[in-house]
Amino acid sequence: MSDAPAVEISGLVKNYGRTTAVAGLSMRAERGQVTAVLGPNGAGKTTTIEVCEGYRRADSGTVRVLGLDPVRDAKRLRPRIGVMLQSGGIPTTARAADYLHVLARFYAHPIEPGVLLDRLGLAGSARTPFRRLSGGQQQRLSLAAAIIGRPELVFLDEPTAGLDPQARHATWDLVENLKAAGGTVILTTHYLEEAERLADYVVIVDHGGLVTQGSPAELTGSQGQLRFRAESGLDTSGLTGALPAGAMVKESPAGAYLIDLPSGVDPQVVATVTAWCAEQGVLAKNLRIESRTLEDVFLELTGRELRS
Repeated sequence: MSDAPAVEISGLVKNYGRTTAVAGLSMRAERGQVTAVLGPNGAGKTTTIEVCEGYRRADSGTVRVLGLDPVRDAKRLRPRIGVMLQSGGIPTTARAADYLHVLARFYAHPIEPGVLLDRLGLAGSARTPFRRLSGGQQQRLSLAAAIIGRPELVFLDEPTAGLDPQARHATWDLVENLKAAGGTVILTTHYLEEAERLADYVVIVDHGGLVTQGSPAELTGSQGQLRFRAESGLDTSGLTGALPAGAMVKESPAGAYLIDLPSGVDPQVVATVTAWCAEQGVLAKNLRIESRTLEDVFLELTGRELRS
């Protein structure tokens, strides 16, 4: 297998008339990993993925998928990738089981259709036409169609949108199994919890360009917070002095104490806080450790305002 990335994008530009959807984006996705491409609505992520899939041509820049040009080498590339669309692509009259059996014939070593139907909770709807499936069932059938051929690389566009918790977890299990079998996944999602659980690497885009990238751990950092409740108005200067350098202790609102620790929370920090509370003769209630999430990072970098 080649050591080249599964996807390599350099200086990608894509315009729609006077609107620039992607403005010089560069990124890569390594083989055998799940890479999440995140961004607000209109950030350019869907256009970027469509260029990678060969559905749109780049105006400038280079895109290589499994070492191939997705437009010029489309015939060679398509048998090696799977694509899950948010909507469309499946005939409305096709029955779920029949559709998967037809698709399976195009691949040398497909996943057994019955196995996919069962794992995605569609066995009871195997004879149901696509148009009569619920939105969540249609979404799951689209996922099955994308992975039935055991692709080297699969693009999943919002794979769990509209799914109930059980179906969402079943989808996560399938993605993890794909990676365990050596596959590569490019994932777009608005569920930051999903990206944090599944992704080995995260790319955040906005306004058509790269904002940041890295593993979830790299992006969230090692910062930790410790919170507890106690009587209000405590003098915390002694606690601040006992904690590692850089620690900050705040009371907000009254009776709610927050300790920010750039070096992270460890057992010694917890012991220091509880010992200080004991010295003050107070009980630390609801003591809990928190850390930044991928959602915290996303909102810090892209803003909190709603976008259409």
